[in-house]
Amino acid sequence: MEQEIFNAESYSKMELLRFTTAGSVDDGKSTLIGRLLYDSKSIFEDQMEAVKVSSERRGDENINLALVTDGLKSEREQGITIDVAYRYFSTPKRKFIIADTPGHIQYTRNMVTGASTANLAIILVDARHGVVEQTKRHSLIASLLGIPHVVICINKMDLVDFSEETFNKIKNDYKQFASKLNVKDVNFIPISALLGDNVVNESENMNWYKGTTLMYHLENVHIANDHNHIDSRFPVQTVIRPHSDEYHDYRGYAGRVAGGVFKKGDDVTILPSGFTSKIKSVEFAGKPLEEAYSPMSITMTLEDNVDVSRGDMIVRTGNMPEISQDIDAMICWMDDKNPLRLNGKYSLMHTTKSCRCVVKEIVYKMDVNNLHKLEDDKNIGLNDIGRIKIRTTQPLFFDAYNRNRITGSFILIEEGTNVTVGACMIRS
Repeated sequence: MEQEIFNAESYSKMELLRFTTAGSVDDGKSTLIGRLLYDSKSIFEDQMEAVKVSSERRGDENINLALVTDGLKSEREQGITIDVAYRYFSTPKRKFIIADTPGHIQYTRNMVTGASTANLAIILVDARHGVVEQTKRHSLIASLLGIPHVVICINKMDLVDFSEETFNKIKNDYKQFASKLNVKDVNFIPISALLGDNVVNESENMNWYKGTTLMYHLENVHIANDHNHIDSRFPVQTVIRPHSDEYHDYRGYAGRVAGGVFKKGDDVTILPSGFTSKIKSVEFAGKPLEEAYSPMSITMTLEDNVDVSRGDMIVRTGNMPEISQDIDAMICWMDDKNPLRLNGKYSLMHTTKSCRCVVKEIVYKMDVNNLHKLEDDKNIGLNDIGRIKIRTTQPLFFDAYNRNRITGSFILIEEGTNVTVGACMIRS
């Protein structure tokens, strides 16, 4: 009997969009997500009933949709978001994973966590206050993290009488600032998350706006090209050896494809050994795939018994990543107790590979307000962004972050506490 062959389309029948929300405190991020879920009928009745009860208990005049995502007790008490809240919903067109991230400056590190895997960032701007420091900070982080699509939602338009003039002023102010950033696809949508204008349904109060609603944009934004399908990269996460009679000689290499396309018969090179082989099979859930591409999680077998272990990388022969122990990167510092230390030693995690490193140079700190490089101020503390140079104890196999977000990023870990202290993006 012929073995069933999976088609790549059957691997994922509906496209998944990961997006994050960001903005300053009280810009309405949680309310916006609550409105998206409510108007798209993605909230269960018992969840909605619980939100109604909580709203009445708090003395809110209307149903407080922000309570849909504010899950921590301290969040509900203060009416703010502290931790990253993830929510899943779907429409007939697309599946979605939302990361609702905090607005307070001391929780900016949580925004980095929530945005690291996002295809799209929604940055909220309060129509009354315009572009503020946190708007710039979150936009800079979105740019550094290489988020391909950004939507600037100018919220609370109901509080400025749905003014087209206010919308245009904020739009122009943001464009002037963002011209210095590496953000390619930016869209502006005037909304009222509280009332639902231009969130899921078109607004009757802003006839001057000729663009789409937020939900329409989320359902239709083109994300198929967001992953690198050119440079084939497969960091090995684990080696599968069943040790059974049926699979006596089976040796599979499992992990997530970080870039490119892999097919049976492809010539591949294993790093760091440099040994070459051919792909014998590409499998998912024990069944062969025609091809595998980022971000699919698969098992790969090779025709030759070469030495491959966790932390190694399988690449297409002739398409090699950079290999070096000296790394130049941008860093967002996430430790609230200690600043980044020059000549400090840290553990490093890059894809599936762990090693140690030392900070050889702090090149500059970045002023998030005007994007100036502060070469005289190299004290990088909590939420600061800067450029560093490190040297690792073992060679890394990497690409520039703007080419591949997976192989171009790594984290720094404080060895004594095992706390993640830095999120880093490798420069080209």
